[in-house]
Amino acid sequence: MAGKTLYDKLWEQHLVKQRPDGTALIYIDRQLIHEVTSPQAFEGLRLAGRKPWRVEANIATPDHNVPTTTAERSAGLAGIADNVSRIQIQTLDDNCDELGITEFKIDDRRQGIVHVVGPEQGATLPGQTIVCGDSHTSTHGALGALAHGIGTSEVEHVMATQCLLAKKMKNMLVRVDGQLRRGVTAKDMILAIIGKIGTAGGTGYAIEFGGEAVRALSMEGRMTVCNMAIEAGARAGMIAVDEKTIEYCKGRPMAPKGELWEQAATAWRDLVSDDDAVFDKTVVLDAADIAPQVTWGSSPELVGAITDRIPEPAEEKDPTRRKSLERALEYMGLEGGQPIKNIPVEKVFIGSCTNSRIEDLRAAADVVKGHKVSDKIKLAMVVPGSGLVQEQAEAEGLHEVFTEAGFEWREPGCSMCLAMNADKLEPGEHCASTSNRNFEGRQGFGGRSHLVSPAMAAAAAIAGRFIDIREMGES
Repeated sequence: MAGKTLYDKLWEQHLVKQRPDGTALIYIDRQLIHEVTSPQAFEGLRLAGRKPWRVEANIATPDHNVPTTTAERSAGLAGIADNVSRIQIQTLDDNCDELGITEFKIDDRRQGIVHVVGPEQGATLPGQTIVCGDSHTSTHGALGALAHGIGTSEVEHVMATQCLLAKKMKNMLVRVDGQLRRGVTAKDMILAIIGKIGTAGGTGYAIEFGGEAVRALSMEGRMTVCNMAIEAGARAGMIAVDEKTIEYCKGRPMAPKGELWEQAATAWRDLVSDDDAVFDKTVVLDAADIAPQVTWGSSPELVGAITDRIPEPAEEKDPTRRKSLERALEYMGLEGGQPIKNIPVEKVFIGSCTNSRIEDLRAAADVVKGHKVSDKIKLAMVVPGSGLVQEQAEAEGLHEVFTEAGFEWREPGCSMCLAMNADKLEPGEHCASTSNRNFEGRQGFGGRSHLVSPAMAAAAAIAGRFIDIREMGES
């Protein structure tokens, strides 16, 4: 009998009931809640006369709609100019207060992007099933958890029953062998993976990321990779537990303590795929082949190395794909054959649930130090992923590095990632973004988003265009 994959183990440990038609009921250990997808779920519970099955299994924080300027944040809820945003956040507060759900409110130093706050607080732990009404819940799979986004009706269902209807996915292994070269990051790794398999490559699969290069990543780098598993078409991405995982979790506020910690850590060490586990599909990349990446189109799969040129649509034999490339280039205001290095940049956004942790901010600050933002840049902003990340960055003086260079240092939140707040692109503006999505209008109507690593975004802010981070400082 073949061994089990990490996904197989997590699924079996949480399986409540399996039906002949393939549908199953799985137990959910943790639900993360924010202000956008929860109001209807809370109202559904109220109308049905139900209460959460396990109040303590839920944790909430507003993130999508919170303003990130200090002036607005200092006034709390009253400082939110947009009426809809203010109502959504107030509604989250009211619902959590009524039901006794732990919430890190807008004025709480622990508030932040839900996918940053979960691991930071130890609400995300190895071996858990984790859901949230947000597609980038796959982030939490970096800790050896089965985590994925759900819809609003499912948010209500999990609150009411602590279970979820699901169908078991197939297993995919994405293995990155060897070592990443200088200047190449976790963000470049996942963009290269998506460029290889496409945005539908992982459809129907749970992806496990493995290999020497993945194991070498920090926990924050692993979160970046798993965060974008959804952009590869997979609902969930995960990485096996190792000592790095266990050390990251140790001592966090919601992590087990004392004897329970030792028991948990022992159990977590088994959260790896068996040596003889069989995957339905395996994809292999050589880390040495990965260069700093830049998306040039309106999909994460339209990506290339900084040293590449944009493909010529005329050279594409498939007429459907050729038309898609033409459409993407028209929207982005670019031409086939154009060097990626020649793409101009007007705005820079360093933040989002993909790249707003302390490691990301340090990497960007290392590039920025001693430089000034180009006069071609209209706005360059850095948005920490949580209040605790912000505090740590400020204790290290990173905020001064950014502000002295000409960046705006913001308060924590989702910010320009998805244009649900005041932080938006104007039509036609090109943005070097550390976010995860670059489809049309993602960061503002007519805005043109280019996904890059924090270091590459910082370098673009200095140069006013995309440059090869590996060449900075060279004559």
